[in-house]
Amino acid sequence: MYLYGASGHAKVIVDILEQLDLPIEGIMDDNKTMENFMGIPFIQDKKDVSPIIISIGNNERRKDVAERLAKANNVEFDTIVHPSAILSKRAKLGVGTVVMPTSVIQTGCVVGKHCIINTGAILEHECVVGDYAHISPNASLCGNVTVGEGTWIGAGATIIQGVKIGKWCIIGAGSVVTKDIPDGYVAYGVPCHRVRHINQHLLGECDR
Repeated sequence: MYLYGASGHAKVIVDILEQLDLPIEGIMDDNKTMENFMGIPFIQDKKDVSPIIISIGNNERRKDVAERLAKANNVEFDTIVHPSAILSKRAKLGVGTVVMPTSVIQTGCVVGKHCIINTGAILEHECVVGDYAHISPNASLCGNVTVGEGTWIGAGATIIQGVKIGKWCIIGAGSVVTKDIPDGYVAYGVPCHRVRHINQHLLGECDR
């Protein structure tokens, strides 16, 4: 296994891989001055290195690296689930997705590629999470919730059953979302309300 991205998020992934007894052969990063990370050797040559987990917490950056590696190199991406997570056999995870400790993904859920399902997050039945999204620690999706590509659900947020959240949104920590949120909004509060537009450049890419 190889990691791309030397970050705090990478440190958690290293811990998960160690608990799964999966050896880490090396880590890659755009910082060319690195020599090692947590005792893991730094790999300069990014070609023909597989499988890879992109260990970058920023959703936009993670998408950029994933697309760049997929186009330029003969690589495969892996999916990681912490042993303490509860994953229904009827749930589906995309390549590159990481499921953190004690999270729950219930029956019928579909999680896209290169997502982060963080510590203690709960996805109840039949939720759909788009590519590159991040469901933060202790956030709860209460069933039949849709989260669009690249959206970040903040820590401890609660999304009420059946709500649809668009692409490349940010939902503030602790928010309670009771109504749909369109693409490209920062929204927060109890109840959650739209605050401002964001990520218009990314929405243009989604529509192409």
